[in-house]
Amino acid sequence: MFDGSTARISALRAGRCAAAGPERAAARAEADRLIAATRLQSGEFPVMLANHLPMVLEALCRLGAPAARLAAYAEHYDRVHAVPLLAPRIAPLGRADWRAALGDRRREADLRDFFLTEAQRLGGFGAIRIYVPELVQGVAASALHGLMRLAYGVLRGDDAEIGAALGYWATTYLPLRDEPAGPPETDDPAALALMMRAEPAFQDFSFDAHLLWHWIAKTGRMDAFAPLIGRLRFGPETLDRVTATSAALYASTMSFEALHAVTGSHWVRIVTPYLDDPLPLLRHFWAAILALYPKIGMPLPATVDELAALRALTPPDDLDIAAAAIASDDEHDHSLVFSALQEFRRTGDPLYRVLAARRVQLM
Repeated sequence: MFDGSTARISALRAGRCAAAGPERAAARAEADRLIAATRLQSGEFPVMLANHLPMVLEALCRLGAPAARLAAYAEHYDRVHAVPLLAPRIAPLGRADWRAALGDRRREADLRDFFLTEAQRLGGFGAIRIYVPELVQGVAASALHGLMRLAYGVLRGDDAEIGAALGYWATTYLPLRDEPAGPPETDDPAALALMMRAEPAFQDFSFDAHLLWHWIAKTGRMDAFAPLIGRLRFGPETLDRVTATSAALYASTMSFEALHAVTGSHWVRIVTPYLDDPLPLLRHFWAAILALYPKIGMPLPATVDELAALRALTPPDDLDIAAAAIASDDEHDHSLVFSALQEFRRTGDPLYRVLAARRVQLM
């Protein structure tokens, strides 16, 4: 299980699985082996749910899970979710014709092959620079989990995972309507949520679907939604504002949907340094999050006073929070805790430690 050794503390604080010592080396090797094995699998399991396994194995490793726990979790995940192997290939795709297969789940193996080849040819980071600008409008793919896999591939510096992620993103590509009605009106991402609350088309809006990406598609293709994202002025500070708004929304709701805003903001931050222009990715990411907002009843984010009260709390130690996540079988515990602790390390904001502790029932 999880101990408090100096090496393990250092690994957690650094957000990596490769601290010195034979136990950590064994965990790193096991994570690499298991993640490589997931590339034989589909990016989704029935019915069109995201296969989190390659990403959460990396998160678990970086949180300090030993090799035995990684192996046990992979076995559990495959057994419980019946994760299928990639479907048979249909026909090879090349640089001239891959776009014709965008969003076609039948072509997953073909798109995976194409992007693995491109990641090998260009290097993973080179493939991101070339292809993410073409994929960015469909970042809602599989409820943002193509972006998630790409971010974890970047963390690993793993060309094969980057190629698999780009293939997954392309396979599940999900563009939303984006038709600005006029010049930007605000610098505040939260203002767009308030605009949605005031829009009659979103009042008492409901949709009989469980999958997040079905909700994103339904809302994101409404006439009333189309001009919304154009009202936000994007600039160098927008990612920080989106990140803060995401945390405030999660603090007020602790909802599954708002969790994806917090973790997704972290994934955007990981990927954008490898793009010539990071703003389109941020723009389409925030549109996808807004498309989920009606699903949770469009609650207000936590207020300044409410956030201050949360920051004044004393959560358990990071090691205890990480240990609780490692012991959990819920992939969203691993994802949220890892992203939240990384955001705490980046910002020093104690809110992230409180949110992580709450997610794993320690507060």
